[in-house]
Amino acid sequence: MNKKLLAQILIPALIVLSIGAIWIYKNTETLEPKVTESSADGKESGPVNNDFILETDEVNIETLSAYGLPIIFDFGSESCDPCRRMKPDLIAVNAAMQGKAIIKYIDVWEHTDEATGYPITLIPTQMFINADGTPYVPSYDLGIDFMMYNRKDTGEHALTMHEGMLTEEQMLLILEDMGV
Repeated sequence: MNKKLLAQILIPALIVLSIGAIWIYKNTETLEPKVTESSADGKESGPVNNDFILETDEVNIETLSAYGLPIIFDFGSESCDPCRRMKPDLIAVNAAMQGKAIIKYIDVWEHTDEATGYPITLIPTQMFINADGTPYVPSYDLGIDFMMYNRKDTGEHALTMHEGMLTEEQMLLILEDMGV
């Protein structure tokens, strides 16, 4: 009778332990997410640096400028209809420009402190930075209205911004003018 009682206790305990072990084994990858980029054939090719992922929670120009690549920051929000309509173009440009330019999107309602200090009066608004860390200056008329901001104390060019939506083609045209 002791063996029967022992079996009635051990068998359910072993089943529970087995289920727990299987769950842990299957969920190990989701417990520690891996960031990977896809190669042209769609297969994973290795880890990606977070600096090249589209969405961000900070505007860190110094860190990103160290890569020596042109940068486009898009200030927007998921609650903004034009921002949502522009997002697929941002995703496409970010994917196409990996290793050639840095495209970043920041939600200004979720990260209001990161938009402070920039002349953002509406969203979406984009900021353009050359590969050398200087503000972008269009070399010719691209048919896109840019706003140029100068420092009050020195008159030096400080920022180049654009307000409103940009298409994928317009962003690629700007990046081409930036030397990509």
